[in-house]
Amino acid sequence: MSKRHSLGWRVLAQRQAGLLSRAQLAELELDRHFVRSQVRAERWQEVSAVVIATTTGTLTHEQTLWAGVLHGGHSATVGGLSALAHHGLTNWRRDDVTVLIPKSRGIEPLAGVDFVECRRELVGWRARGALPVWKAEPAALHFAAYEPVTRTSYGLLAAVVQQGLSEPDALARWIGRMRPLRRAKPMRRVLADIAGGAQSLAELDVGRMCRRFGIRPPDRQTRRRDSSGRSRYTDAEWRLPDGRVVVLEVDGSFHMEVEHWGDDIERERGLVASGVVVIRCTALEVRDAPERVVRDLRRLGIARSSA
Repeated sequence: MSKRHSLGWRVLAQRQAGLLSRAQLAELELDRHFVRSQVRAERWQEVSAVVIATTTGTLTHEQTLWAGVLHGGHSATVGGLSALAHHGLTNWRRDDVTVLIPKSRGIEPLAGVDFVECRRELVGWRARGALPVWKAEPAALHFAAYEPVTRTSYGLLAAVVQQGLSEPDALARWIGRMRPLRRAKPMRRVLADIAGGAQSLAELDVGRMCRRFGIRPPDRQTRRRDSSGRSRYTDAEWRLPDGRVVVLEVDGSFHMEVEHWGDDIERERGLVASGVVVIRCTALEVRDAPERVVRDLRRLGIARSSA
């Protein structure tokens, strides 16, 4: 093998986390006999019938991504939660990586990779970089549109915005660009809630509760000073005509931890001492029994929406 050929495969392999397709090797004029000798000498390993790793041992996560797109062919693109994790999303990663391939294209299975047939634009919606991966917006919306659990879909959109991968306006524009898209209308409403200040799935549930029962939507994440002068941010609050302020605090599962529970109690005490009316409920209650929360809000004087 010439020095030029040796340099060629090494540069490409470095760019692709140590993985090469047989087609790429052929373009570099490295025939199957050379490849077979490297595999037999245990310098390289065969990942699939079309993908060769120039390393040995268990593939890393990055190598599995590359294995998926090389195995999937020219248009194959990392999508879904795998694309979002690549862009920096945390706490949503799953074991198998998602690779999008053109519709009705037969492909052999590959361990650790979930190949998803897709009629959408694949190459044109890729982000910049060596790895063929969808931009954050189409990856998030495509996942949210087809995820069976609606709350998971909306929670992902909130997480994408909260973690700075995109903005509500950008995601809304992509909904139009990806038309037709399942759940387009409810996702637009969710994005409007997020743009209005909702930071969590529980806050989105409060917004839906208000629309469903026709009560005035709250202000979210309002900064207030408690009785000791410290800044506090409320989940949802309403200012009444008589000057009173009613705050609704929604407790998620993390509030059950002793440390967080103590912080919440201290925050509530400080707000009450400053003259604010604070009521609390659980995220489960907002989701499964919102009529009880609405009943108490109305008793406190929260008016119906004028819309």
